[in-house]
Amino acid sequence: MPELEQVLKDALMQEDCGWNMGSFGAIAEFHHVAGDPAPRQHPGLMQVTSRGGIRIETLAGVRPVAYETLSPKPHRWTQAVSLCLPRDAAAMNQRDVLTALGPDDDALRDEDRGARLFDMGLGQFQADFCIRTADPELLAVLDENAGRSLFAQGNPAMGAILKHHPRRVLLTRLGRVEVYQMIGGPDTGGKSPEGPHTHVLPKLLKAERTHSANTPIPEGWVPCCGVHPENPVITRLGADKVFNPAAFDAFQELLAAWGADAYCQGKQAVWELLNTETPAEAAKEPETREGRAGWRNGIRQWRVLHGPDRLTKAYAQHFDRGVEQTDPENPGH
Repeated sequence: MPELEQVLKDALMQEDCGWNMGSFGAIAEFHHVAGDPAPRQHPGLMQVTSRGGIRIETLAGVRPVAYETLSPKPHRWTQAVSLCLPRDAAAMNQRDVLTALGPDDDALRDEDRGARLFDMGLGQFQADFCIRTADPELLAVLDENAGRSLFAQGNPAMGAILKHHPRRVLLTRLGRVEVYQMIGGPDTGGKSPEGPHTHVLPKLLKAERTHSANTPIPEGWVPCCGVHPENPVITRLGADKVFNPAAFDAFQELLAAWGADAYCQGKQAVWELLNTETPAEAAKEPETREGRAGWRNGIRQWRVLHGPDRLTKAYAQHFDRGVEQTDPENPGH
């Protein structure tokens, strides 16, 4: 059984591992950018660059949940580990108005600790989505409109935030992600910058969910931090890449330890049938949704591991047409 703290320490030193904290519709991501200085060792579970950073402050009560999901692209799959807490333990402040929180004494970098922190008031269950600034012009607008919803008609605060690009700080019971880059929008050509960035998606926020319905989180648990180890077939920018067997094997170890039994059994079942060259017409897929997802990803992975042939093509045509388990927050992957 892998030891969670050591897995996370190793992952923080890997350039191709991504991280996030947030909820369904409000998320902060931390990624290394190719060409930037290599990750550095820090005390505890922390990584920080000139673009952003992450710190996991506690693992008390954490349940790691490893999973793979189906991609809309039939030669791919996605993978992650969610660090989950019981629902009661995961709850944050759920403020629904802009709220001044004072100086950010816990900022990752010394130079940021004098700047002031404001909860944006997005009301998310397991995440306080905040901004941090020392800009006098922005502070004046934020102070004047504290106690009001950012979405109230005529509130100038959101426009001021988009204009001034304050640091974003996302807080959960496990720690924080900080983003120092510009907010994606008109000033960035309409897209998020590469590396650390945030998303606030009002349509998804209205669903009032803690996570995507396609993320297989056990009942009663809430994801508070996402870990995305190197994907063996997808680059960090979302392009196809030459299969990396070491990355595949490393995640299979985590999946075996922390994944759903039904998913793993579904994958193992189809691998055994493919290994014995059982015809697709004689195979029967699992009855559960998780089992079918494991079965279908098993077909995809077998083709990558062993090369395509008529048998795997027949299995793909029979069982892997259309995708029932994709993530609307990452629709292209």
